[in-house]
Amino acid sequence: MIKAFRRFTIARKIWSKDDAPESEETANNEPGSPKTPALKNKWGTAVKSVNRRQSQLKKKERVINNYLTFDYISDFFYLCDMFAKSRIGFLESGLLVKDVGRLTNVYLKSWMFKVDILAILPTDFFYFLQRNTAFRLNRIIKIWRMREFFGLAQTHTNFPNLFGVAQLILYIIIIIHWNACFYFAISRYLGFGSDGWVYPDPTTEDYGDFFKQYVTSFYWSCLTLTTIGDTAYPETVISYCFCIVDSLVGVLIFATIFGNVGALINGMDAARTEYQAKVDSVKRYMELRGVFGELQVRVIKWFDYTWNNKQSFDDKEVLFYLPDKLRAEISVHVHLGTLRRVAIFQDSEPGLLVELVLKLRLQVFSPGDYICRKGDIGKDMYIVKRGKLQVVSDDGKVIFVTLSDGSVFGEISVLNISGNKTGNRRTASVRSVGYSDLFCLSKRDLWDALEEYPEARRILCTRVNNSFVKTTFSTRMPPEKRRDVYRIWTRGLN
Repeated sequence: MIKAFRRFTIARKIWSKDDAPESEETANNEPGSPKTPALKNKWGTAVKSVNRRQSQLKKKERVINNYLTFDYISDFFYLCDMFAKSRIGFLESGLLVKDVGRLTNVYLKSWMFKVDILAILPTDFFYFLQRNTAFRLNRIIKIWRMREFFGLAQTHTNFPNLFGVAQLILYIIIIIHWNACFYFAISRYLGFGSDGWVYPDPTTEDYGDFFKQYVTSFYWSCLTLTTIGDTAYPETVISYCFCIVDSLVGVLIFATIFGNVGALINGMDAARTEYQAKVDSVKRYMELRGVFGELQVRVIKWFDYTWNNKQSFDDKEVLFYLPDKLRAEISVHVHLGTLRRVAIFQDSEPGLLVELVLKLRLQVFSPGDYICRKGDIGKDMYIVKRGKLQVVSDDGKVIFVTLSDGSVFGEISVLNISGNKTGNRRTASVRSVGYSDLFCLSKRDLWDALEEYPEARRILCTRVNNSFVKTTFSTRMPPEKRRDVYRIWTRGLN
């Protein structure tokens, strides 16, 4: 009954608006006489208007209900955030405080609690007076938590540059959204459809849909802030002032945002840019010094290999800002597995392995490069991390043995093995088959580490001594070479 009465009332209002001087034929009609076609058309138009108005009211009611539902869900998350904030620990004298009562007390006395209270005040009660979304503007105070989240997340994520770009895109969308809301609010204040600048009258069928209202306002805001495309010119003082402020804010904000985007993009490719600068510098040097042909190609291929296999980073330079303890833990985590595969270091004391790991230097060799030649003064020993190497004769034609991952060489010259009459000189030549990644350990660093571990030093020398004997008298060595080495070895033992 109530709905029928409301429909009848709306129809009567529409009828009165559309009422015009009736024709003579209509005026002379007696009560109860058949209605003319003009009256029938008038009644049909009124009924259609009533139905359309009722449909718009239902849509508006549904939109408002959905809006309030999402609002109260957001308020629930606000309350959950306040609860979580009262449980976040803090450091005191280097120790993490976990007492719930104390954490809650600290939160309640902080400025964050006051701001959270202002953001969660139930201003929704004003909806009973007037349904206006502006009553919830106090929720925007919570924006500081979003900035805090982005700051923490960007520090912990493994993709900080990509996260930074996503953050800026979100900021752009939020700014455009807020501006669209201000535009719609000003249009309501000035009167929908009052001029060509404001939003058209939402009571019309084309502009009454909520989604259409939001998309149109968002589109206008996007064009205005980015100064791309044409929009309707303002016609009132308020609209002129709003457009002026919009233009200034848009220029400042988007200049800042796009500047940050450029910096982020450059940061994403900073390593590549630095690497390319090194390559160009070496290429210019070779050009000035007349280095061309095969040697130049080998240098460029070495750069390509180090970049593609992530070997272009200096561990000491990257970890320079970390304290020694953390630097040692990272180095152990990265390199200890390779060191444990080395036969002479197996079952060694953990402290010695840690000392050695911190002193390792990574070197990359190209195909055909000689790591050392027979007779060179031995100042370093090498551990094969990845790749294959060949122990060859002086002329490089005879291959005595092939070394692979975990192999070690150069330790004889570094450890001063008894029976080695060459002293600290290399006893053989070693050549890289392909690209090889080697850990280099200098003689001074090795002996500095062994001074603190005398037992480990004795075991290490014994293992290297046995390895030298086994390698020397290997069946892969030519007989005449084996006889010469055996004569030197026995003379050294005597």
